[in-house]
Amino acid sequence: MLPLLSNPTLLNRELALLKFNERVLAMAENRSTPLLERLRYLCIVSSNLDEFFEIRIASLKEQQRQNPEQVGTDGYTPGEAFERVQAAAHELVERQNSLLTHDVLPKLRIEGIALLDPPEWSEELRAWAQAGFFRDVMPMLTPIGLDPAHPFPRVLNKSLNFIVALHGQDAFGRSASIAIVQAPRALPRVIKVPTEISGIPHGYILLTALISAFVSELFPGLEIKGCFQWRVTRNSDLFVDEEEITNLRLALQGELSQRNFGAAVRLEIDHVMPGDLAVFLQKEFHLKAPDTYRVSGPVNLSRLMQLCNVIERPELLFSDYRPRIPPPFDTALDKPEEIFVAIAQKDRLLHHPYQSFQPVLNFLTAAALDPSVVAIKQTIYRTGEDSELMRLLVAAAKAGKEVTVVVELMARFDEQTNINWAAKLEEVGAHVSYGVVGHKTHAKMLLVLRRESGSIRRYGHLGTGNYHPRTARLYTDFGLLTADQKICEDMDKVFSLLTGLGARRPLKLLLQSPFTLHETMLALIRNEAVNAKAGKKARVMAKMNSLLEPSIIDALYKASQAGVKIDLVVRGACALRAGVEGLSDNIRVRSVIGQFLEHSRVFYFYSDGAEHVYLSSADWMDRNFFRRVEIAFPILDKVLKRRVINESFTYALRDNQLAWRALPNGSYTKVKGRGKPFNLHDHLMETLG
Repeated sequence: MLPLLSNPTLLNRELALLKFNERVLAMAENRSTPLLERLRYLCIVSSNLDEFFEIRIASLKEQQRQNPEQVGTDGYTPGEAFERVQAAAHELVERQNSLLTHDVLPKLRIEGIALLDPPEWSEELRAWAQAGFFRDVMPMLTPIGLDPAHPFPRVLNKSLNFIVALHGQDAFGRSASIAIVQAPRALPRVIKVPTEISGIPHGYILLTALISAFVSELFPGLEIKGCFQWRVTRNSDLFVDEEEITNLRLALQGELSQRNFGAAVRLEIDHVMPGDLAVFLQKEFHLKAPDTYRVSGPVNLSRLMQLCNVIERPELLFSDYRPRIPPPFDTALDKPEEIFVAIAQKDRLLHHPYQSFQPVLNFLTAAALDPSVVAIKQTIYRTGEDSELMRLLVAAAKAGKEVTVVVELMARFDEQTNINWAAKLEEVGAHVSYGVVGHKTHAKMLLVLRRESGSIRRYGHLGTGNYHPRTARLYTDFGLLTADQKICEDMDKVFSLLTGLGARRPLKLLLQSPFTLHETMLALIRNEAVNAKAGKKARVMAKMNSLLEPSIIDALYKASQAGVKIDLVVRGACALRAGVEGLSDNIRVRSVIGQFLEHSRVFYFYSDGAEHVYLSSADWMDRNFFRRVEIAFPILDKVLKRRVINESFTYALRDNQLAWRALPNGSYTKVKGRGKPFNLHDHLMETLG
């Protein structure tokens, strides 16, 4: 692997993302991780790499084409960055393949869970597989023998395909050489074998094995010299011309149909595929050897996630954690108005997944049922295809409430789901807006307007994560239920700006991108530097998914040089160099990787004892500050503020089981478990659950 080089101040974004995936892979390599969870982490890395190539590698290739000599903020030209990133990606994939084939799969087999390959099939199993192939698979396949009348087929992004080397002549006297077989997406990739046939409790056959075993049935009379799986990954970033469109939903639907056929960026092939066939595929997709990845397992490893979800072996999984519904929501609230009374009493903080997402659903249910509620306003970024929350919004609209929903149609890879929900909402009379073209609406807000004593009172929910009940069980996020009128009035102003037109009105407590969030974060960091120079205590702590924005990083460097103590808990990509003498001596960067996905964004500034704490939907990235509508909201209640500080920073900085420490060159080292073991996730499950 090429040495990790960069300029003195910033690290490469793509290399930082691959470092994050190395830390995820380390969870699969860790022998103390339950076995099926080790497989799950392998699948997560595979899924992450898919998106990495679809978006980040695609972007690098485009930069190479448009500005090959331009040096980036990391000190690399696009070509130099691409070379290093491909080398790091190959190394990561080799680790992944080796772990799967030499460690995880053999250990699963010992536990009675096996992927059964054709050479080990018994006569009974082969007969069963062949019958299934003839009945369910073969009718779906359309083999294409390549010749002047049969050009190379159009191949979908990330679809499973086979290249078949043939010899002989067919019924028309044509010489056979190469054929392509495409596996329709309707076919299952992992097939359960009955226990009485497999002889083990959990035996499975991959579709790749099934097709390879009986591919000769597709080419009668011809000699099969080899059958090899492959798939191609394509550029999946969408482009919508903001100046030309009149209806974003219609424009996006047209663009989505072409996503599967963008420019090829990666070729994955069977590790035993002959070199001539690999070169043939490379030429077809205008790719080169560095773009080609040989894999020893399935070309789409993430398909094995099915095993983690369907096999009932609790001892091979993390313990089943059921989050508690915190008070006062844990007691029966027989009347809808009781939930509003509870929120009006004081702000209520939720920390998912340690605490249940159910109070948010109950809040929306109460709003839909309460006759005193006159309007509901909500932003939607990701919510899932089967969403109770969205059904509640539909029910509220049917009940005659004024329902306004800002649906972000450009939420990457959730575009079609959001289009479908937008249509359903419009059908029942809800007011549906798509936000601001060119600025994704990433803010998480739910506002309820209720008539009380002849006037309107507002109740709100703000969060750091999506309104997605499934991911709320997997991602760590904060949510605040509040009746604070300044916060709720600010929310209303933001909704008005998203759905209407006009100049922005000043907000009292909320910070908003692309207007005030960036400048306020800079001002708060710089204020800590001023205090440090004056000999006062100065402290910055921040937790987020990614830290990439150069001016924020520069401000943190200057604050460090002024003597500010800075702790950053950054789960994923971090372009800041920590612990560089004379540059960032006072900055520590940690990454926590464990049972749950760290997702909350929390910003803390000591501020001469005032201790400002903000929760936010925004990472410290260019896009979040300048090309998205984001919200940061303060925690005003002293008790809740202390909770946020402890649950976000105190415990994360104490963790010696899940935490990694960033080194100046962008590498990470596991925090050694000195003293009593402390696991952040276990501690919060115990104390909040």
